[in-house]
Amino acid sequence: MTSVRDRERDERVEPPVRPTDDDPLAASGSELIGGPAGRRARAGGHRWWNPLRVMVLVLVGVFALGMVQKAPCYSGGWSKPGDAQYIHACYSDIPHLYTQRGFATDVVPYFDRIPDGVSSAPGIHYLEYPVLTGLFMEVASWVTPNTGAMEHRRQVYWMVNSAMLLVCAVVLVVCVARTNRRRPWDGLLIALSPSLALAATINWDLFAVTLAAAGMLMWARSRPVAAGVLIGLAAAAKLYPVLLLGALFLLCLRAGRMRAFGAALGGAVCAWLAVNLPVIAFAPHGWAQFYTFSRTRPTDYGSLWLIVQERSGSALTGVTAYATALMLLLCGAIAALALYARRRPRFGQLAFLLVAALLFSNKVYSPQYVLWLLPLAVLARPRWRDLLIWQGAEVLYFLGIWMRLAYVSGTKHHGLTPDAYHLAIGVHLLGIAYLAAMVVRDILRPQHDVLRQDGEDDPAGGVLDGAEDVFTLHTPPHPPRHAAYENAPLP
Repeated sequence: MTSVRDRERDERVEPPVRPTDDDPLAASGSELIGGPAGRRARAGGHRWWNPLRVMVLVLVGVFALGMVQKAPCYSGGWSKPGDAQYIHACYSDIPHLYTQRGFATDVVPYFDRIPDGVSSAPGIHYLEYPVLTGLFMEVASWVTPNTGAMEHRRQVYWMVNSAMLLVCAVVLVVCVARTNRRRPWDGLLIALSPSLALAATINWDLFAVTLAAAGMLMWARSRPVAAGVLIGLAAAAKLYPVLLLGALFLLCLRAGRMRAFGAALGGAVCAWLAVNLPVIAFAPHGWAQFYTFSRTRPTDYGSLWLIVQERSGSALTGVTAYATALMLLLCGAIAALALYARRRPRFGQLAFLLVAALLFSNKVYSPQYVLWLLPLAVLARPRWRDLLIWQGAEVLYFLGIWMRLAYVSGTKHHGLTPDAYHLAIGVHLLGIAYLAAMVVRDILRPQHDVLRQDGEDDPAGGVLDGAEDVFTLHTPPHPPRHAAYENAPLP
């Protein structure tokens, strides 16, 4: 028999939002499986088939399809010279770097210099990845057999890394699904992502993406120290999660929650130092390779600057300064938006805009970088239509980069010409810009924000959720509840 306390708890907890309840595209697409859930549908569903288990199962299927897509390369494309791995769009860094960074010959990352003639990249003498990613790569090499044909060993190394990255993908879906308690089905936007299927096993970015998403989940649970530790670990695997701290600084400044930000910042710094200090102390040259390589890297594929350079017909000097200036300009605009908007932006919105600014202004855009934005896009704008438009642009770019490399590396020049490739870059940049514009609109006109249409503030905001503004660039600051949260159109 249900107790009075249980009944009161059930009344306080609002039922989860189903995708077909508030998303027109999801409701239309559900006609393929019988239509939207009706009023007679059980709110809790089956005890075992809950949203989380369904999404994990879907994710495993989609991830497996992504691995199947790499089958032509697994069967020999990675080891054969020529453009086969580009024609089939199945390239991956993982098997190539197994040999080119010395993992096949037991070179210890950062401590041992890569033997001459092994690395195909000029100026790379040590592993050029952040320390935690290097550890991920090394652990996978421990499981890979060190005897037998090299082609087989590379295949096994890719399979081991794929299994480890699948675990990361499952954790990522769980984190996104649990960040907003009332919207567990938003994790399905990750599980069904075509970009995740195509890009998950190109490189090791998914590891850092998962750590960053776990940090955002901890922040949503009002655990700033744990959030900071996870964000710091993510920054030790890939540098971009530092921008999440920038988003938290702006939001905590506006809400007067600087103590919580200080706890998160302290946790991030301690976690980053705990991972990096041993390598800095005992292998300083190897540790510095990533930062040296990032600073001196020239204009590369996928960037806005490549279009400028190739259209001008000459090498673009000072591209690092140009990219930095554009990034600072965009960050300044985002900071002004965060402090000027009538209502404080949500954490997911501001984090998405900052990372999008980095990808828009960066000197290079590798196809796996789309994973950086994926969980942030879901938290910022959980709408199937807008995410599919952006994902469609990224899939077109995914095909475009490999067709361009096929044209450059092959003898028959099958693939994209420079003009066609510039168009592919433009499509991907417009896709990012479109989704960023929708997020900015939601910030300026909160009645369009699907997460705020029922009067909530920031379900993933943790200590920021429901906090009053103490510092804004407009006056008077609006309180977070009651009248300011009404859905009437803004003047």
